[in-house]
Amino acid sequence: MDKLLIEGATPLTGNIEISGSKNATLPILFSTLLTEKKCTLKNVPDLMDVHTSIKLLNQLGKFLNYDSQTHTVEVESSSPHTFEAPYDLVRTMRASILVLGPMLAHYGSAKVSLPGGCSIGTRPVDLHLEALKKLGAKIKFEEGYIHAQAKKLKGALIHFKNVSVGATENTLMAATLAEGMTTISNAACEPEIVDLALFLKKIGAKIEGEGTPTILIYGPTNFQSANHTIIPDRIEAGTYLMAGAITGGNITLSNGCPEHVQATLQALKDCGFVVSTKNKTIQLKSEGPPSALSVSTAPYPGFATDMQAQLMALLSTGVGRSQILESIFENRFMHVPELLRLGADIQLQGNTAFINGLSSTGKNFSGATVMATDLRASACLVLAGLAASGKTTVRRIYHLDRGYEKLELKLQALGARVWREKE
Repeated sequence: MDKLLIEGATPLTGNIEISGSKNATLPILFSTLLTEKKCTLKNVPDLMDVHTSIKLLNQLGKFLNYDSQTHTVEVESSSPHTFEAPYDLVRTMRASILVLGPMLAHYGSAKVSLPGGCSIGTRPVDLHLEALKKLGAKIKFEEGYIHAQAKKLKGALIHFKNVSVGATENTLMAATLAEGMTTISNAACEPEIVDLALFLKKIGAKIEGEGTPTILIYGPTNFQSANHTIIPDRIEAGTYLMAGAITGGNITLSNGCPEHVQATLQALKDCGFVVSTKNKTIQLKSEGPPSALSVSTAPYPGFATDMQAQLMALLSTGVGRSQILESIFENRFMHVPELLRLGADIQLQGNTAFINGLSSTGKNFSGATVMATDLRASACLVLAGLAASGKTTVRRIYHLDRGYEKLELKLQALGARVWREKE
């Protein structure tokens, strides 16, 4: 197991390139279970979750070749070895539940372990299962596994009581092979949903309304081969912008997608940072510590819950009293005790965090050993370490490797004193 060592208090400057989106790549990879045709995916990030997905798909009847130099995945089909997504793989990555819809739709059968992944709340899969039931699936639970059967799925009207990215993706994939029209109401609108729909349309699916709360899918689909380039990772982009801001730096991101990070850019502007965009480039300039801010996480296009921890680290270095309301996950403040170890002044009241900026009292983060609890909490602790005086050690960084490609190398390119060591 690796750890990250950081000698902080160095302003970050320079230019880095944003990788392909993890949260777009995974459902698109799993959607290839719908077809026997060859598909080529480009701009695929070199991440632990991507390699786990490839290993899982290879067990489920796919042959995937990933070239980490060109970030390209070639997907071809072979005879399925099994219709089971085993616990040993699924427990490490919640997105594995997304094999359920396409596998059920294509093969009529699926056995998927109840998922694991980051400990940021219960994140039940009931919305996924209720939607598949409405499409005609029969579902039961045995020994920690979801067993799904369906001779033929049929289009249906599906309304989600809560907005769910994963449930929208699972339903969208399954509905491409259902007879007739499926309507998804109160669908998630995230860019990753749009990218999945775009790929599905490239291989022949008939979809309307992606990116809006109502999506229409007309099935069944006769699939074809296609090439597709994954969108840039908006959470990675936001994280590096926060890294530049928390260190008082001046950084430029290339191969980004400014329209996908508008809520993050607005939060940074409201904190007093100068942000400019042009085509696929985003630039941030610091003009002092961040001003206080009040923000609530919300489904896209609101402020992303995946950026909440990073923003909390930034606001901890600021002036005045800030407030963050976490409205998506009930257990996503697990990074707070670790930030307190670094010197942050944060009080929790239910799902609201009150942050007293250290600059108001002339203090700063002080290096310490901290423990990562989930993917975005890991990034938050790295940002705090970059701003801290002295040395910070971030342990259990396997979480980081799930969602950030070559993080320490990209930070080094910006002038950060950070390196990886074995525990």
